[in-house]
Amino acid sequence: MDEKRQMLCHFLAAIAYRTQKALRQAPDDFATFRAVSGLRTPWELLLHMTSVLGYARTHLQGGVWRPERSSDFESEVARLHEILEGLRCELASDHPLIETTPERLLQGPLADAMSHAGQLSMLRRLHGSPVPPENFIVADIDSENLSVTQADPVSPDAEWYDAEGNIQSRRPTTGHKGRHD
Repeated sequence: MDEKRQMLCHFLAAIAYRTQKALRQAPDDFATFRAVSGLRTPWELLLHMTSVLGYARTHLQGGVWRPERSSDFESEVARLHEILEGLRCELASDHPLIETTPERLLQGPLADAMSHAGQLSMLRRLHGSPVPPENFIVADIDSENLSVTQADPVSPDAEWYDAEGNIQSRRPTTGHKGRHD
């Protein structure tokens, strides 16, 4: 696999990691939380992420991708990770890209999916259950692991400032790796 495809595979793993970070220990009603009318819910965001990543995959295998909404949120989460893994496998196979370049995959559907992972984190804050920050440079992101089971933060911030300037601190953990493990 060439360096560009290796970087794309690592970016896919970063999407998996950041998505699971946003979903880890989320309240049960988070999937259907709608901050304001017309704004996507987390479930709808995951469906859209699956859609754009499936579209990216068509540039390696052809065809059309238009997923229907899964019957439950957990299935939607699982399908997203299956699409990430399938896309990684296609990139690793060195199948030629169809009507695109690695750069265009990155600037288009992959960047779009990463933006939505960030939106999931923003929705957690709006929902009243913010995602604690961490140093992503040292995060344990493995391009071979695109599953729902992602590593715990390597360098979580012990304290951080919230939007109002108040110091927040990390809640004690029970060793649970995440809601979707």
